[in-house]
Parts: sequence; structure tokens; C-alpha cells
Amino acid sequence: MSMEISLAEVKDEIGVERHSRWFTVSQARIDAFADATEDHQFIHTDPVRAAAESPFGGTIAHGFLSISLLSAMNYDALPRIREQTMGINYGFEKLRFIAPVKCDARVRGRFILQEARFRGAGMLMTTYDVAVEIENEKKPALTATWVTIIQFDPKDRPADA
Repeated sequence: MSMEISLAEVKDEIGVERHSRWFTVSQARIDAFADATEDHQFIHTDPVRAAAESPFGGTIAHGFLSISLLSAMNYDALPRIREQTMGINYGFEKLRFIAPVKCDARVRGRFILQEARFRGAGMLMTTYDVAVEIENEKKPALTATWVTIIQFDPKDRPADA
């Protein structure tokens, strides 16, 4: 998304639902994540064994891979804040893995801003309800509350904040 908003406009985003583009979760992506995290459990990395021995009919993505895709989905779906100097991942609340992401499935992020409040002179804390949706599936891969901090120059803080 190429939309840009100001700090003063962030409050207008509360309650707005935004979606990222679809991302394909290929076996190559799953294998690269397995290598990066040293989690090579067969349900992720061995298509033949996963088809024979798991209830999934093949390999599935790591739950943490689905979480990690939220960063790219965020950049894709949410407007850029003009005054932002950096974003900081503060953490997740109420994180739940709902459904497995099967190899070659397409997923996208769903974001709804629930709260945005200023903390200190140069920080805005945002709280999003997020989900990683799986194309053509009723249940999402995961749901969570995601808290981030937007850092900005204190001189850019809106007067009414």
C-alpha cells in the first residue's frame, strides 16, 4: 500500500479493516524458515512422510512462520505514517493458532486498529486485532492482538494529542 497519513490522522484509522496482498507459503519458504530456526520437524520439511504420517495430508508451515509474515503483511496493508522514524514490535497478546497453513496455500493479513495512544514525547502505541487468513478456508491460521510502537520526533507530535 502506498497510502501515507500523518500522526494526526491515525485516530481516523481506528476500526478500519485493512488486508494485505496474498502471500504463497511454498515448500521453499517453509524449508528456509526451518533452516533459520533449526526446526526441521517432519510435518514441515518432509512432504512424503507428512503425507503418510500426519493428519494434514502433506507439510504445513510453522506457526511462527505465519506470525513472521505479519511484518511483510503490515508493510503491504497499512498506511505509512509520515512522521515515523521507526517502528518497534512491542509484542502480542491473545495469540492463538487456529488452523494449519498447508504447503502452497495463500495467506494474507487482516488488520483492525483498536487503539492508538501517545506515550512519552515521541512514541505512539498502537494496538491491532490481526489475523492471518488462509485463502478459501473459513478459519484463519492465527488471531492475535499486536502491539507496536511508532517512534517520531517529539516536535512532530500533534497539538491536540
